Amino acid sequence: MTVSISSYLMVALILFCVGLYGALTKRNAVVVLLSIELMLNAVNINLVAFSKFGLYPSVTGQIFTLFTMTVAAAEVAVGLAILIALYRNKETVNVDEMNQMKR
Repeated sequence: MTVSISSYLMVALILFCVGLYGALTKRNAVVVLLSIELMLNAVNINLVAFSKFGLYPSVTGQIFTLFTMTVAAAEVAVGLAILIALYRNKETVNVDEMNQMKR
């Protein structure tokens, strides 16, 4: 049984839509960060799928995927550090109540 590119793209589409829904509708900052990670993973699936099934198959998409995973890990570390600092000051992780930059 072989898996076609449409299967990869369908999984990536579903994953991206779930992440987009979570990022736009949820108010918990941790859930928003996780939703953004889901969207990045959907992009990674697309990169690997097009790398495997492209006109000229190569490892370029896989290398880009490793790079984006590294950037995503750094983004999560910085995001969680900011959330911990905000939680210590405001005692909430609700996105609507985090308005320290507003006047």
